[in-house]
Amino acid sequence: MLETFPRQSDPNVLVGLNMADDAGVYLLDRDRALVQTLDFFPPVVDDPFDFGRVAAANALSDVYAMGGKPLTAMNIAAFPEGELDHAVFADILRGGAHVANQAGVAIVGGHTVRDKEIKYGLSVTGIVDPSRMVTNAGARPGDVLMLTKPIGSGVLTTALRAGVLGEAATGKLVDIMTRLNDAASEGMVSHGASACTDITGFGLLGHALELAEASGVSVRIESALVPLMEGSLELARAGHLTGGGRTNRLFLNGKADMPAGFDEHLLALLFDPQTSGGLLIAVDETRGRRLLEWLEPRCPGVSIIGSVVPEQSARIIVS
Repeated sequence: MLETFPRQSDPNVLVGLNMADDAGVYLLDRDRALVQTLDFFPPVVDDPFDFGRVAAANALSDVYAMGGKPLTAMNIAAFPEGELDHAVFADILRGGAHVANQAGVAIVGGHTVRDKEIKYGLSVTGIVDPSRMVTNAGARPGDVLMLTKPIGSGVLTTALRAGVLGEAATGKLVDIMTRLNDAASEGMVSHGASACTDITGFGLLGHALELAEASGVSVRIESALVPLMEGSLELARAGHLTGGGRTNRLFLNGKADMPAGFDEHLLALLFDPQTSGGLLIAVDETRGRRLLEWLEPRCPGVSIIGSVVPEQSARIIVS
């Protein structure tokens, strides 16, 4: 759809539409650039307050993925008229405000429309030092790949909608999705990461592909090292898969090399669309070991899951 979009030539746009990155970046002066993003979606959990928290954490993640600090946000929401108690909508907004306050972000306004389906998220503005900005285009052969949260939220939320995810498992899922990526962002900047992207709707392999293509490299993913959310593989085997995962698989057709006989259910998790997922960080191996030690007490489940290799016929190599 963007093929006919007018090409922009503003030299202050450091990251724009042409880069398929997590957020836009606009240069203010030598030491400061704005980071801007927007994300909103329908409920992925039943509790309105928790949904607001998840949506807000998801939107803030794009700024963290660029190495930036979010400063302000605006609510963006769609609510059906006359179908639900207004307290439901208030709880959603309250959940978003709770996470924004946790992140030190001021909600300064917003906009709502009437719609048949509830949707909520944030438009976020942050700031970044242009010399320390991290994009998805800097990965280098020899870098290790680090993932800061386990995957599987798409499968788990599908199971939740089917009524087969228990209260304890739901609580663990919400805890992971509402965990901010602020510590991961701080760590990757201070340890000189080469590239980064956050893992959301395109799944681990889809976002890894974007990083590989933007950087002109290929990436090797060691599937046994990828952290999985508790119960996600069993639920995938029970058939709680997402339509988005199938779409992501089609998107990577011909660009990913998989071994023969690969576990189809584990593969489904590698394509599984995530909500408020972790950061996928490319970093020099020596720095990566130090970064892993720094992150382990701050980001439960963080793991080195692969490496960056010179460009090959397949952008993604799964073993």
